Amino acid sequence: MPAEPPAPVWNTFHAGDNLDVLPRLAPGSVDVVYTDPPYNTGNDFAYVDRFRDGSHADPYARRHAAWTAMMRPRLEAIREVLAPHGAIFVSIDDNEAAHLRLLMDEVFGEANFLAQVVVNLNPKGRQLGRGFATSHEYVLAYARDLALCAVDASTHESVDEADFPLSTDDGRRFRYLPLRNTNKKFNPLTAPTLHFPLYGDPVSGRVATTEFPGSQALTPVFGDGRPAVWRWSRPRIDERPDDLECRVIRGRHGERADIFQRDWLHREGGRRKKLRTIWLSAEIGSTDTAVAELKALLGHVFESPKPTGLVRRILATLPDDVVVLDPFAGSGTTGHAVALANLADGGTRHCISINSTEPTRAGSNAQLAGLPTVADITRARLRAVADQLGGGLQVVE
Repeated sequence: MPAEPPAPVWNTFHAGDNLDVLPRLAPGSVDVVYTDPPYNTGNDFAYVDRFRDGSHADPYARRHAAWTAMMRPRLEAIREVLAPHGAIFVSIDDNEAAHLRLLMDEVFGEANFLAQVVVNLNPKGRQLGRGFATSHEYVLAYARDLALCAVDASTHESVDEADFPLSTDDGRRFRYLPLRNTNKKFNPLTAPTLHFPLYGDPVSGRVATTEFPGSQALTPVFGDGRPAVWRWSRPRIDERPDDLECRVIRGRHGERADIFQRDWLHREGGRRKKLRTIWLSAEIGSTDTAVAELKALLGHVFESPKPTGLVRRILATLPDDVVVLDPFAGSGTTGHAVALANLADGGTRHCISINSTEPTRAGSNAQLAGLPTVADITRARLRAVADQLGGGLQVVE
């Protein structure tokens, strides 16, 4: 018998400057990028997080100009390796959020903006320093080409069963939604094909596109009595009459019959709900949980890792066989999250992580743990992930 092909490797790690490594990747070969670049805080962690440009008199301008000059060619190189249907998600905080937004508008195009997500990674708030106790960061998301983008900004996780309070005799949960389109932008002038009479019987609940005994003709109206339109076309109503029900409601002008959709909790293919642009630590984890995740694998060797739950939420918006790139891999959270996602759903995602061989800061936990470069931190975590979760690790020096 012929030998079975080897199982696909879940993680590949490149040690080196991402500006040198990115051109080695094939153009259009990456489906999604998640990355957590230096925030330019002026603080020193396992690495030095400060940038300076001597061409400006203003020290703040020098700092931002240097950071932007570092990021621009890297974002341009990332754009080259992104597939037409791909997207990029970048973590950032208030130090450079405004500059990153403008920079990504330039590199990826304002028209390809997807979202600026507020991420609640420190629910207690930072108590050091002056001013407010900051409890959030951001994730900026852009498509390579919005018209082709594969991101489905919804998940199964955010569906709340409490939103479906009704149930059938056989236990199926549902809620009523008006079949009438409640958005006043849609009306007989803007959507004339969706304004037509339906026939309903509020006693039996039956709805049809043609008259039947005991039915009454019903046309869609807004609460103030003005003409509206249905959300469904005639053919769709004919296909799914059992999902509709005629009911008596009390409106501004007394009781009247109207038509409602039974919106089921469990639909074919699974219900998904659009993601909001505020992600809470209770949903995705926090800096504290991220430190605990890393500590369980390597010890406390990186001061500000991202939680794997943040990356897994992003992965949940895409197919389960995507190629993921993290060009500022830091502690290796993205590769860890890819392995966890593959274990959970049997996916074949592959993560390419890049981190520089910059020395770890003298006296840092990483250096004291025998990790002399930041690349050593990433490599060590991804090896531990491969040992504990599987999926292997390919290292490219």
